Amino acid sequence: MRHLFAIFGAVTLLAASMASAQASIPATYHLNGLQHIYQGWNNCGPATLTMGLSYFTEETLNQNPAATWLKPNPEDKNVSPWQMIEYVNNHQDMNVRAILRQGGTIDLLKTLIANNFPVLVEAGFDPPNDDQGWMGHYLLVSGYDDGARLITTQDSFEGPNYTYDYDYFDDYWRHFNRLYMPLYTPDREAELMAILGEDADEISNWNNALATARAEATANPNDSFNWFNLGTNFVALEDYASAEVAFDQARSVGSGLPFRMLWYQFGPYEAYLNTGRYSDIITLVTAALNDGGGQYVEETYYYAALARDGLGERDRAILNLDGVIAFNPNFTPALEAREAIRSR
Repeated sequence: MRHLFAIFGAVTLLAASMASAQASIPATYHLNGLQHIYQGWNNCGPATLTMGLSYFTEETLNQNPAATWLKPNPEDKNVSPWQMIEYVNNHQDMNVRAILRQGGTIDLLKTLIANNFPVLVEAGFDPPNDDQGWMGHYLLVSGYDDGARLITTQDSFEGPNYTYDYDYFDDYWRHFNRLYMPLYTPDREAELMAILGEDADEISNWNNALATARAEATANPNDSFNWFNLGTNFVALEDYASAEVAFDQARSVGSGLPFRMLWYQFGPYEAYLNTGRYSDIITLVTAALNDGGGQYVEETYYYAALARDGLGERDRAILNLDGVIAFNPNFTPALEAREAIRSR
């Protein structure tokens, strides 16, 4: 209960640092010059990222260069946000950069778009006309309309200029801690940071996202996503004891988490790894391997390896890491982990 008390501590009321910028934006705005790209097999991430990059060039782009680096194996079910950032900043030749932040708002997205910053987000996706169930999905935010209360996206699955109601969009965006990735040219970095205000600083941003998640978990403690977001933010701030409590709650309250959750977000693995709960990681990994898709997520084997190493099973850990690297040679955490284990 000690950690539960800490989680439900007083909620900090954050100042509206972007008030002046938001007050000056138009009621409706849409970015021009974007190329829409329908995703190939498992290619939501590369296709959406390429659409974002198309804003900065008149050339016709395709998703293959991004896919080749981000997911060398076409069966890969997930591209993580940090990989998207790594690709933009270090593995493509356009003069474009990207940053990753958490805890965004509709007002912030509108302000970024009105100032001509394309923004990628990751959100939950569970269309009523599709029987596949909940999954993660990247979207390129390209416009908004206050009168109709619609966010316009370039959706690699649904199509170009696909709109979502503000409330619907925000609810499903919440499933991924409202993470967002603005794209920008280096000459506009200072302008972008000014719009972000205190969220320009990563630690401040994580603390602000934590405050939002805490408030939402307080208001609706039976919502698994609220608890999961708490855990995500606690992991980033290295408060693993609070994180494991939050993730335990996320797995047990309400209807629990979607079975695909650990295809996309890996906070429980990090929390349990840092609190010595190696057997719990193996339990989660085993479930992911039996769910029909987790075997095509390199993080599944990566965290299995770290858990096996924690249990003293060095050879089995290295074998798992070998499998990760064979599946995705660009997955640097596995390369680093294998070298660390071998050097001991």
